Amino acid sequence: MTTPFSPRPSQSSILRYRNGTLGISAVPGSGKTQILSALASQIIASGILGVDQEVLIVTLVNSAVDNFSQRISGFIRERGLIPHLGYRVRTLHGLAHDIVRENPSLVGLDNRFTIIDDREAEFIRKEATNAWLAAHPYDLDEILDPSMDENKRDWVRRQHLPETLNNLAVAFIRTAKDQRLTPDLLRIRLNAVPIPQNLAEMGWDIYANYQRALTYRGAVDFDDLIRLALDALTISPELLERLRTRFPFILEDEAQDSSLLQEQILGKLSTGNWVRVGDPNQAIFETFTTAKPEYLLKFIANAQFKQDLPVSGRSQPAIIALANNLISWVQADHPNLECRSALTVPYIQPTGPNDPQPNPTDNPAGIHLIGKKYTPEEEAEAVVKSINNWLPDHQDQTIAVLVPTNRRGVDIINKLKERGIEYVEYLSSTTPTRAAAGALGNVTAYLADPTSATKLAKVYQVWRRAWRDDEKQKGFYNQNAELIRKCNQVEAFLAPNYENDWLNSLDGDESQEMLVELDAFRQVVRRWQGATLLPIDQMILTLAQDLFTEPTDLALAHKLALVLRRVANDHTDWRLPELTTELGIVAKNERRFLGFSADDSGFDPSRHRGKVVVSTMHKAKGLEWDRVYLVSINNYDFPSGMANDRYISEKWFVRAGLNLEAEALAQLHNTLSSNEYLWQAEGQATLRARTDYIRERLRLFYVAITRAKKDIVITWNTGKTGVQTQALPFAALRVSRMEPET
Repeated sequence: MTTPFSPRPSQSSILRYRNGTLGISAVPGSGKTQILSALASQIIASGILGVDQEVLIVTLVNSAVDNFSQRISGFIRERGLIPHLGYRVRTLHGLAHDIVRENPSLVGLDNRFTIIDDREAEFIRKEATNAWLAAHPYDLDEILDPSMDENKRDWVRRQHLPETLNNLAVAFIRTAKDQRLTPDLLRIRLNAVPIPQNLAEMGWDIYANYQRALTYRGAVDFDDLIRLALDALTISPELLERLRTRFPFILEDEAQDSSLLQEQILGKLSTGNWVRVGDPNQAIFETFTTAKPEYLLKFIANAQFKQDLPVSGRSQPAIIALANNLISWVQADHPNLECRSALTVPYIQPTGPNDPQPNPTDNPAGIHLIGKKYTPEEEAEAVVKSINNWLPDHQDQTIAVLVPTNRRGVDIINKLKERGIEYVEYLSSTTPTRAAAGALGNVTAYLADPTSATKLAKVYQVWRRAWRDDEKQKGFYNQNAELIRKCNQVEAFLAPNYENDWLNSLDGDESQEMLVELDAFRQVVRRWQGATLLPIDQMILTLAQDLFTEPTDLALAHKLALVLRRVANDHTDWRLPELTTELGIVAKNERRFLGFSADDSGFDPSRHRGKVVVSTMHKAKGLEWDRVYLVSINNYDFPSGMANDRYISEKWFVRAGLNLEAEALAQLHNTLSSNEYLWQAEGQATLRARTDYIRERLRLFYVAITRAKKDIVITWNTGKTGVQTQALPFAALRVSRMEPET
């Protein structure tokens, strides 16, 4: 039986809301989802809604939709009413889809239009980017570091520019759509600009080709969906009025992550009864989206009613004090004056007496700010050793290691595996998925390039990977792989004739056992080569039967086969080399593999007591654990604008340290301004992007700290080059607690 909801005083103030605009600033762990659900159920129970009216709740992710629906239906059931009536919970994309589906022809869409997912959007965008590079191979030479010689420039063009420009294209297209600029409208703007905007011209070209490909498919992407929803509301007063009548109250969660289009859509739908809840200190997605916390801050400042939710029962008081100290230091002492507003009040307050969800017991000894200078390897070893010592006596508690990047998460996982410690991955893709995709990817990479002895040797290593760590077989395994790597007649090995058989030509130093082994491998590879005549999904399943024995690996291979089949259907001109790329992306942990991630339905740390959850700090938002480790808190992952800081978006091969994404977006915004004196000169956008990134990383550090309930351990490392220092805010927190260096 669920415990009846007993609101705190600040929450009770929200339940007194009747109408108008209400802005709520909520600290981590303050129960904003609970109170927003209670408010929705109260509005429904009040009887003020008409028969066909609903409270509209808009939230950020699909898992939150389910959470809200369950909570609201529970509250309604407690009131003796029929659940699932009187409200609608949607993500912004879900709401936009509802709006556009009302009348697709309003915005020029066929009734059968489709929506492509992020994976397919990435394929199309990369095709457009690569096409631009092929047509303009030397157009970007002027942005490259002039100190590079021609050989290095050519290497950069081939190895680095495609990924860099794809990232630029993501930001450019998304921002253009947020500004409601179609390729045609943007072309008009660019034609009117008296000074060439070369990066914006490149962005337009890629954008136009990308959008043309969507039109050919009769499809839209998620950003189009939002833009077109606003267009529909603008074009049709009848549609707008019908929806305004349907949704007399709008409750918006996670409003710190609102974009301009989201604010405009909800602003149009609102009849004046609009409640926005969020925490500007948890706005950690600006770098990846068009979201800006300033929209919420401005709304709160101008709202008819304002309410803070400062009380949190999540963390013990010493951890609350640590988070509050970070706010204080940022506001008073951050060396970059523009960053001092990155974190705002209210400060987090612990619960009072008789609170139904009290804080854990105060324990300053539960905070460990480790100043010791570690290499990345030493840091991972120290963290896992600490976990190994703590876990046996705390099997009933939750624990997490939070990392700034997926790659660092894999490092931690490898150390946990060495110690035999149970773990749960909450990264882009899991270890089994990466291993299965990697094995299949290595084999298909060879089949796409069948004369490569190096790739054939890698295939042998995949085939006999069980021997890699077997002390009895390791030497034999390595000898065979090296012999294959040196084979200068791959065809004579795999398809010999009577006069030319590579195995027979060996000098006789090889043992009979080795010759038998190589012949067995030859038979397997021949079978795999024959499988290349099959459709891609059947080929993958054929390879899997030889490569895997575990049911989980075979199931993963089946899912990967389905993914590649869909890709092949969408790209009928693609052959094995292109299809192999998708396996490589999954294997390198660059994309979440749909169907194997708990965040599709919501991740619950309490289901993994006694196991170590490894998560990125971004994905940990909204979650909590008894004990939390924060790693890699150095001046690369958390810069502060100091002279020795480096920034992930500034590539070593670009001249003058320019951030190409920022510079391209600045040129895009230049086209929107009629006043040339307000344009951003080259380099200004890069400096602005640095400041924005520093601000966001301060908020990410705050979010990471506030995931801990009882204990927190924070460490730093010197980075792969050995020159990184501890992050400035981390050092400031250590000083405030008088922590020693070791």
